[in-house]
Amino acid sequence: MAVIASALFAGAVLVTALFWKTFQLVKAPRDIALRAVTLCLGCAALAFPFGIPPTARAFETVTFQGAAKLLQNVLLLSAVYFLMCFYLYSATDRHRGRTRARWELIPLSITIAVISILTALTPHHATSHVYATANMRVTQVALFYLTAGLYLSYALGSAFVWTLRYARASVRPLATGLWLAAAAMAGMVLSGTARAAFILVRWLGGAVPPFLSRPVAVLLAFSIPLFVIGVTYPGIATRLAALRVWWQHRCDYHRLRPLWLLLHTAYPQDALNRVPTNPWRDALRVRSVHRSHYRRVIECRDGLVRISPHLARLGLADADPRSVTPEDLAQKLLTALRDHDPGDQTAAKAIPVAMPDSDGLDSDVQQLVALSTALKTL
Repeated sequence: MAVIASALFAGAVLVTALFWKTFQLVKAPRDIALRAVTLCLGCAALAFPFGIPPTARAFETVTFQGAAKLLQNVLLLSAVYFLMCFYLYSATDRHRGRTRARWELIPLSITIAVISILTALTPHHATSHVYATANMRVTQVALFYLTAGLYLSYALGSAFVWTLRYARASVRPLATGLWLAAAAMAGMVLSGTARAAFILVRWLGGAVPPFLSRPVAVLLAFSIPLFVIGVTYPGIATRLAALRVWWQHRCDYHRLRPLWLLLHTAYPQDALNRVPTNPWRDALRVRSVHRSHYRRVIECRDGLVRISPHLARLGLADADPRSVTPEDLAQKLLTALRDHDPGDQTAAKAIPVAMPDSDGLDSDVQQLVALSTALKTL
C-alpha cells in the first residue's frame, strides 16, 4: 500500500513539475539546461502510465506483447540521459556540453538496442512480467533487467557526483533541493546495484529472501518522488517567497488607504497616474499589486513632505521624529491638513516625518502603515 501511494504521489508531482518546467521553457526556449530538465521530467512522466497494468495491457493489445515494458524502460533510460545532459550543459560551455552529450548518446543507444533485441527474443510466455514476478531463469528476461539497470546506475551515479559538487557550492533554497535530489539518486543507485545482484541470484536459480528484497523495493519507491521534489523544490520555494511578498504588499496597500486618501485629497496633483494598456489584464497581473503598492507608498511620502512644514508649526520642528508616536503624529496631521492653506506658495523647510528605525523600504512602509492605522482609529 505504501509503495502504491508513493507511486501515485510521484506521478502527481511529476506531472505538476513537468507543467511548470514547460512553462519556464516557453519563456526561455534557448536555455539548453532547462530544456534538458524538461525532457527528463517529460520522459519520466510518459513512462509512468506504462508501469500501470491496465494501461500496459491496453497498449499491448494494439502493439505487441512486452511493448509496454520496453517503452517504459526506454523512456526511463532517456530520462536519466537528459538528467546527465543537464549537468553537462551547466558545468561547461555550450559547445563542450553538446559534444559530451552526443558522446553519451552512444551507451544510451547501445542499451536501448540491446533491450529491444532481448524483448524480441524473449519467449511469448515470459514477456508479461514485472521485476518482482519475472522469471529470471529465462536468460533474455534477466539480461533485459540487468542491462537497463546497469545503465540507470551509471547515469544516476554520474549525476549524483555532479549534484554533490553543486550542492556544496550552492546556497538555499537551491542547495536544499540539490541535497534532496542527491539523497534520492543515492537511494536509486543503491537499490539498482542491489537489484542487479538479486537478478544474478535469481538467474542462477536462487531465491532472494523478502527481508532483503522488500527494503530495496521501498527504497526505490520513495527515492523517485524524493528526486522529483528535490528538482522542483528551489522553484517552489522561490515562488512561495514571492507569494509571501505579494500578499504583504497587497495587505500594506489596503492598510495605507486611510493615509493615502487623506493626503491625496489634499494634494491630488501628486498622484502618479498611469493608464493601463488593458485595464482587465492589468488588474489580473501579479506585478500590478507590486506596482500599486509602490505608487501608494511614494504618494504617501510625497504628501507627508508637502505637509511637513505645517507640522513643524505644531511643535514637530524640534522633536525627534522617532520619539513621536503614530497616534500623536496622526492627530497633528489631521490638524495641519485642516488648518493649512492650499494656496499658500510660501517656501518652507520640510522636516522628517514618520522616519523608519532602519534603512530599507520595508521599514519605511511599516512607519507609514502605523500612521495610517492610527488615522483610521481617529
